[in-house]
Amino acid sequence: MNYALLKTVNSPSDLRRLPRADLNKLADELRAYVLESVSKTGGHLGSNLGTVELTIALHYVFNTPHDRLVWDVGHQTYPHKVLTGRREAMASLRQLGGISGFPRRDESEYDTFGTGHSSTSISAAHGMAMAAKLKGEDRKAVAIIGDGSMTAGMAFEALNNAGVAHGGLLGDVLVVLNDNDMSISPPVGALNKYLARLMSGKFYAAAREGAKSVLKNTPLYEFARRFEEHTKGMVVPGTIFEEFGFNYVGPIDGHDLDALIPTLENLRDKKGPQFLHVVTKKGAGYKLAEADPVKYHAASGKFDPAVGFVKPATPPKPTFTQIFGEWLCDMAEQDQRLVGITPAMREGSGMVDFHKRFPTRYHDVGIAEQHSVTFAAGLACEGLKPVVAIYSTFLQRAYDQLVHDVAIQNLPVLFALDRAGLVGADGATHAGNYDIAYTRCIPNMAVLTPADENECRQALFTGFQHNGPVTVRYPRGSGVGSVVQKEMQALPWGKGEVRRPGSRIAILAFGTLLYPALKAAEALDATVANMRFVKPLDTALVAELARTHEAIVTVEDSCLMGGAGSAVLEALQAAGLNVPVLQLGLPDEFIEHGDPAKLMSQCGLDAAGIEQSILKRFGARPALVRAANQ
Repeated sequence: MNYALLKTVNSPSDLRRLPRADLNKLADELRAYVLESVSKTGGHLGSNLGTVELTIALHYVFNTPHDRLVWDVGHQTYPHKVLTGRREAMASLRQLGGISGFPRRDESEYDTFGTGHSSTSISAAHGMAMAAKLKGEDRKAVAIIGDGSMTAGMAFEALNNAGVAHGGLLGDVLVVLNDNDMSISPPVGALNKYLARLMSGKFYAAAREGAKSVLKNTPLYEFARRFEEHTKGMVVPGTIFEEFGFNYVGPIDGHDLDALIPTLENLRDKKGPQFLHVVTKKGAGYKLAEADPVKYHAASGKFDPAVGFVKPATPPKPTFTQIFGEWLCDMAEQDQRLVGITPAMREGSGMVDFHKRFPTRYHDVGIAEQHSVTFAAGLACEGLKPVVAIYSTFLQRAYDQLVHDVAIQNLPVLFALDRAGLVGADGATHAGNYDIAYTRCIPNMAVLTPADENECRQALFTGFQHNGPVTVRYPRGSGVGSVVQKEMQALPWGKGEVRRPGSRIAILAFGTLLYPALKAAEALDATVANMRFVKPLDTALVAELARTHEAIVTVEDSCLMGGAGSAVLEALQAAGLNVPVLQLGLPDEFIEHGDPAKLMSQCGLDAAGIEQSILKRFGARPALVRAANQ
């Protein structure tokens, strides 16, 4: 396809100059372009194919960027990026130095709010709408949120707040619910299209308000109000949103531009909180993605659109996520008390087999991280052993529950923290840089950092046996390919191990950076310890290495501030040991998206970087540095 029409659209203003009759052709070209682009770079696929018409309609009807579009999560914004001047930049999507896979304020004026986590759009759009009122500006704020994101409490907190006036001010906010988990048959779709246009139009609004004024002080008023509610309720599921103070319209077919555009035009001209329910299909227009929306949610790399995703000829090494999934099933066989919990990440956290084998002990609570943690606490109070499978970046959203509901009560909840450290193409919003710092400071919390696949399995078993809260952190992707032993054996609690004896310099490695540390140590003839535990830290091993070496180096794939290296410094200070310490880890900055190996190299956390950092700090004689500091 040569994308003749799409090439004429370099901004939404170009789009708004097109005749309405050309928009369906534009949608076809835009969908094809997104598919072609993702096939070359990888990235989210199904969700973006499902929002093509909706994106066109929003930019066609609203005066963007003056009117604000706020995309929830943001993994469905590739069509938005293409239409807002980033068509050619799609070749660099999610690559180092390229454009992000999510909205970013510093990337485009059309990206009004940076996202990556779910359920924030209504709150942000409400804030923007209220700011417009306070500043005396005439602008609309539109939140586009998926049905999955509506499962989070934050979305309903925002609805509850946005639907009422504050100081006499009511924001002009439109919430577009992009519902891609149901389908509309043609007859129902035609009826809904008619009702949506009717209920969003001026005639319906005027007639309704006129009837209210006539009946206001008569016995028929309450009857008429109830009749309207129940009549609408029979054909549309909008009563709950009306109760929040929103004018509900829909559901309508989100792929039908002839329904979307006039409905949005009607809603654009209405004041106060509006709610539009659109129904779309994930992967729309690409039969393979339509048939298997879970599989085609995202592409990890390049693929041929004509063939789809194919398994590699050589089976890849098992990922840490797979190691966790297998352990979870094996542990559940041994212990009937085990209950698995995920906040809407069954596939991502490796729980598909567990769900199939233990359906009554599997709980997907939706995008509700706070609830997932307190729910686990409740289970633990009754003698069960909950395992919360959650990404490191998502546990941040439930920090209060982690402290108050689990740790203070010292409940035996195991947190399997996937995606610890850098996550590559998903960038700063998904990086698990902070979990060591934010978990180790909590009393009663234990923090384990396994170095490879086998140790991950054993660390999970060890944490599960512990009678208190535990986090076991592991990165995205595969490790070194260590042989995983079926038998589960508990690691000595709070104990590390020396993996390579050496002289002068002792490298204390936490997690999978053990292996680049071992490689760097070969060139330096350094001692390397696999610490395994950040908390409880093996203070005896730390003290021994400090007394027998001229310098200590800590290595971790997490933030330096408050991380594992900080724990080592605290232990040395408490023991009264004065030895030079070099902390290596992730810097105090948000790290861009890109290839994980390149990013780790840039941060100096590959073998060469570790070696160079040690040589730069200590040179050939660390003892001279130590003497200078005394």
